[in-house]
Amino acid sequence: MAEDNYQAASDQGPRGASNRRYTPKPRFCQFCSDQTLEIDYKNHGLLRKFTTEEGKIRPRRQTGTCAKHQRAIAREIKRARHIALLPFAGGTWEERTR
Repeated sequence: MAEDNYQAASDQGPRGASNRRYTPKPRFCQFCSDQTLEIDYKNHGLLRKFTTEEGKIRPRRQTGTCAKHQRAIAREIKRARHIALLPFAGGTWEERTR
């Protein structure tokens, strides 16, 4: 009877945790895979995806872009900031002045 209640799971460790290691999903650069996407300082909708709410440029490990395109993104974000298409700091004016 006691053997019927016991469930042997080969991949279960103590406290029900899995013994298998986490394998992250492979990332790919969206600019390498889709050649029609262009990184341009005038496309502020695209560039906004690569900035945080505070206005900082997101790192490669978060965006999944390759080094070549990450440098291009950073360069175009800086250009857009310089001509006031993107803000240097995120949020609204009231939030920044508090």
